[in-house]
Amino acid sequence: MTQDELKALVGQAALAYVVPGSVVGVGTGSTVNCFIDALAGIKDRIAGAVSSSEKSSERLRAHGIAVLDSNTVPSIPVYIDGADEIDHGGHMIKGGGAALTREKIVADTAERFICIADESKLVQTLGQYPLPVEVIPMAAAQVARRLKALGGDAVLRAGVVTDNGCHILDVRGLSITDPAAMERDINQWPGVVTVGIFARNKASVCLLGTAQGVKTLTF
Repeated sequence: MTQDELKALVGQAALAYVVPGSVVGVGTGSTVNCFIDALAGIKDRIAGAVSSSEKSSERLRAHGIAVLDSNTVPSIPVYIDGADEIDHGGHMIKGGGAALTREKIVADTAERFICIADESKLVQTLGQYPLPVEVIPMAAAQVARRLKALGGDAVLRAGVVTDNGCHILDVRGLSITDPAAMERDINQWPGVVTVGIFARNKASVCLLGTAQGVKTLTF
């Protein structure tokens, strides 16, 4: 199967985790686009969606799915989103689509995080994929220096302004052996909006697209 076919496969499989009559948390990215397209087929069975990005909101609305303000929804049963990397403990790197902060907000509102990904995203140790860090613009250079002290090479993502009006640093060269500790530490630095390590809000389930079909990992 092609990578696009694997994404469509897990997008369809994620429908089994949607709670009828509920609000669904929806992430961002090409795999999530496949889920949104599949969700359109059962849109009459859900109460709407809370979205992590303007792009996903546009796609949801185009399918006639109501997009709700996260401030009006105290909790949601499931948040369905992709990952740039996921390890065997359910910890993830996210932010390739520059929506990491809003993704964390929606994930924190959800009771369960269902990750949908193709098998190329499963790794032993996080860090092969560049780690995104969303920063307030005036802090970018200082945060980059602090990341260098950790052994990372931080590069400003050119031409990107997030939905929050901030910038993204992409950090290469890190081996993230303790995702929870690194997430906690970097999030405390002045000027960091959020780091793209999802350890506190890790996946409960990963639907992994493989040549043999969808493999379900639970954490």
